[in-house]
Amino acid sequence: MPYSAEISRRNPSCIMFLLDQSGSMNEEFGREKGTKKAQGAADTINKIIRSIIDRCTKDEGVRDYFDISIIGYGSQENYAGPIFGEKFVKASWLEAHPLRLEEKTEMTPKGTEVHVKFPIWFEPIADDGTPMCKALQLAYEWLNEWVSGHNNAFPPLVFNITDGEATDGDPEPIAKKIMDLSTSDGNILLFNCHISSTEASPVWFPAEINELPADESAGILFRMSSELPEPMLKLAERKKGSRGFAFNADLADLIRFLDIGTRPAFGQMR
Repeated sequence: MPYSAEISRRNPSCIMFLLDQSGSMNEEFGREKGTKKAQGAADTINKIIRSIIDRCTKDEGVRDYFDISIIGYGSQENYAGPIFGEKFVKASWLEAHPLRLEEKTEMTPKGTEVHVKFPIWFEPIADDGTPMCKALQLAYEWLNEWVSGHNNAFPPLVFNITDGEATDGDPEPIAKKIMDLSTSDGNILLFNCHISSTEASPVWFPAEINELPADESAGILFRMSSELPEPMLKLAERKKGSRGFAFNADLADLIRFLDIGTRPAFGQMR
């Protein structure tokens, strides 16, 4: 059965984020006024990284079940590159190397407030164009190298978070090359999350392009998103043929989207 390989320190999986850092990410979420898209995306990735570390933590410390990569694109003219300065880093490395600690207030299950030190690995950036094709090409090269050395691994999960169209060409061909990469356990899964400034209703995991509004960028991102395998279809409560795509996600939607995408992999950890 595909997407069922055991994830262990000897047989890790891979999670990669591609994050749009273009100037338009300085705008507010369309459905969540007062929150800029760059800040919301950064907060979400920081929460997901902390969640990955928490799930990898055992009595003896953090186990390296995943190789983790973040590619930022924008922020400089035609720039795309690794956020952490390396193609991939381990969960234990991330746990030991936050940029800083930020005090935040969280609610306990009993409804009381507690002050916690929240680690920050990633700061919001929003500047210049959207070289998505360059970012996808980097992702393809790094993932091709990764699967070559991890043939029996749970397939990599790739999340592209963007608010617009590529400014450096057509991203669909290179996205297809990424989705064609595979391990013995299945093809790489490419998810796309389109966050916009409109107030249109969100669309989750559509199966047909006509479920989306008439938006050219949304159509492109839909076509370059993987079909959900059976374990994710059940979590997302969607029918066969649904794709790993979310349109007009707000901050809460973005967290849920990433959670559904990663949860089946966490279920295979040993």
